[in-house]
This record gives sequence, C-alpha cells and structure tokens, in this order.
Amino acid sequence: MAISIHHRVLLWVVGALLVGATLLVGSTWWLLLRQLDAIFEGNLKQVALAVADQRGTRGIASPPRLTRQVPRVDDEYGKLEFVTAVWTRDGRKMHSSNPGVDLPFRSRSGLSEVQATGETWHLYTIVLGDGVVQAAQRVRERDLLARETVSRLVLPALLLLALVAMLLTFALRRGLAPLARTASEVATRSVEALHPIPLASQPRELHLLIGAINDLMARLGGALALQRHFLADAAHELRTPITALRLQLQLLERAPDEAHRAAAMDELRAGMARAQHSVEQLLQLSRLGPETPALRREPVDLARLAREAVGRFSARADELRIDLGAVATESPIVAGDVQQLATLLDNLVDNALRHTPAGGRIDVAAQRRDGQPCLSVADSGPGISPAERERVFDRFYRSPGATTASGSGLGLAIVRAVAQRHGATALLDEAPGGGLLVLVYFQAS
Repeated sequence: MAISIHHRVLLWVVGALLVGATLLVGSTWWLLLRQLDAIFEGNLKQVALAVADQRGTRGIASPPRLTRQVPRVDDEYGKLEFVTAVWTRDGRKMHSSNPGVDLPFRSRSGLSEVQATGETWHLYTIVLGDGVVQAAQRVRERDLLARETVSRLVLPALLLLALVAMLLTFALRRGLAPLARTASEVATRSVEALHPIPLASQPRELHLLIGAINDLMARLGGALALQRHFLADAAHELRTPITALRLQLQLLERAPDEAHRAAAMDELRAGMARAQHSVEQLLQLSRLGPETPALRREPVDLARLAREAVGRFSARADELRIDLGAVATESPIVAGDVQQLATLLDNLVDNALRHTPAGGRIDVAAQRRDGQPCLSVADSGPGISPAERERVFDRFYRSPGATTASGSGLGLAIVRAVAQRHGATALLDEAPGGGLLVLVYFQAS
C-alpha cells in the first residue's frame, strides 16, 4: 500500500526531530556532566582551602579548635557530604571530620581518586609548610546528583518534541491543502471534462505536475476524438460494402438462370472479399493507435522483407498479369517490429496492385538512399498528383473518381502509422517512366 506524501513528509520530519533531540540531549548530558564535575572539583578545592584557612597559626596542636571550625558545605545541588582531614608533613593524622572514613595520606597537592572504606572518593590535597589538608567526596554521590540534574532535561525535551510534532502535523496539513484540492479537482472530473487545469490558481511547486496532467489530458482528448472520428468513419465506410453485399445477395436470389446465378455469385464473392479486406485494414489501424504498447524491436532485414512480400502477392500478380518483382542488391538492417513492417509493405504492394493496369510492372526494393535504409514500391499505374500526395495519407480518403474496387482508403494511412511508430518517414514521388513511387526512409543506425 502506497503511503501518502503527507505521512511520508511527517515521518521524515519527526524522524529528523527524534535524531536531533537525541543528539541534543546526549550532547547536553555530556557537557553538563563535564561542567558538574568541574563544579564539584571546585567545591572540593574550596572546602580544602577553607579548612586550611581555619587552621590559624603555624602550630598544629589544636584539634578541638579545628573540629569546631570545619565547614559544612551546602550548595545549590543539595547537601553534600564532604570529609576533611588534617595531617602533619610526616603523615600523622591530626583531625578527621568523619573518623569512620579512613582517607589515605597524600604528600602531593592536587586532585585524585582514592579507595576508602570500600568506596571510591574524589580527594583534593593541599600541602602546606607545616601540614597537609585534605577534602574528599564520594564518587557515587557526585554521579547520582549529576544524573538526577541531567535527567530533568529528558522529560521537557520529549514534551517539546511532542508539541513540535503536533505543530508540524497541523502545518503540513495546511501547507499541503492545495495539493489535496488539486487532487480532488482531478478526481471529480468526468471523462468528458478534459479541459486543462488553470495554473494561475495553483502553487508554483505544483506547476510541473499540473502541466504534465494537462498534457496527458490533451493527448487523451485527442485520442478520444480520433477514436470517435475513426468509429464514425468506419461505420460509414462499412455501410457501403454491406449494402452492396445485400444487393448482390438479392440478385443471386432473383437470378433467372444458371448463368445469371454464377455471375451474381462472382459479384458476391468479390464484395465479400472487399468487405473482409476493409475489416482487416480497420483492425490493423486499430493496433497502431497512440495507446498501443511500445514496439518490441529486433533486427529486421529489409531485403528479406521485400522478397517475402513479393512471394505473398505473386499469385495475385500473375492473375492480374502484372510483373511483380523484388530488387535487393544489398541487405539494410533496421530495428523494428517485423510484423508491423510486413504489414506496411503488404499495404504498399496491395495498393500498387489495385492501381496498376494489366501488363504493368511493380518493383519492391530494399536499398540505401542518401545513407539511410529505405523500402520503396514503384508501380506503372496512373500515379497521384502532387496536390493530393499529402491527403492520400488521411484515413478513408479516396481520389476523385475512385471506385470501391480501388480500396477502402486505409492502406496509406496504415503505412504512415507504422512508419511513425518506427521513427521512419513515408514519402510519395513519381516513379521513373510514370506511376507512383512510395519511399519509406528509416533512421540510419
């Protein structure tokens, strides 16, 4: 199931917010722990200095006075338990604020971590001229206070993230409203409502999409119009041979003798052949519309295609006493659909046979002209005047004075449709010695 753009954008944004919030909380946690460590270390130093300042004179023999003056430190994080100790320079303990904690003696000033009473302590030592002062704090207490302080940031961050997600959802719905309106406008249109969507009333970000939709609707409208015209023309064109078949059947039924009956039968067969030919051409043309699937291209030998077409029509040409032959001095290869190209050539040869008188000549050639692969069919018929050469490619067009025996007017329309699908160009010219020359130029490979 495809996810909507709204949900997709929302998921990406909320995911980015989660990652950002995680990074923010994590970095803040790390920085605050570092800062709190520095603060606690400063507190230790201040406690040690306070004890050193309260020692009074250089004499060190006043433990009771020192005991009374040892400070109890309360800071902004709550009540912290500090342990202080006073030593002589040679390591003799003079005083401890908590006798139960046996702090180790250190002869160097500075911060260190020590083990005492089974726990880890932060210890700050100050070495004076006549003694050593120490202040210590449990690592466990410091870490607990630091974690409690930092953890207070997590809940506000999560609440802020939820609030931002709600605002983003509202903002996305408002921001994507034009897309929803456009989709609704397209969805509610009928098949006949193919006029373009106005771009002026749409956001700029949708212009490319709406332009593509308008182009699709224009092509769809053209295809539907072409289909309607085709169906109307086909119905009109099929009416004539069907009417002729009905009349020929009536003549057959009313034939007074066997001779008239045989003649009527021949006319009926010819009429049925013409109707069948028209239906076949209509089917061929329907397979070449813009909505048909893309070509399945393969290498096609045009010389072989020409020889096979001549072979298919040779019996009919002999019956009509027309010299039909193939001219293939070379074998140009093109990429295309062999069945459609065979249909193109069959329509050209069939059209030539219909317009070439008995004793005439038709040459089917595969060659290269001006560096391009080319199929050509030349006949010795009456030809087509230059003024009509473009119109004869229209569907159902017949030259003035043409009879139903001349064809349905679809042959050259099929030729042009196949050529266009192959990127080729179909042209009409005058054949050498008179008649019609049809050239189909393919793109050079």
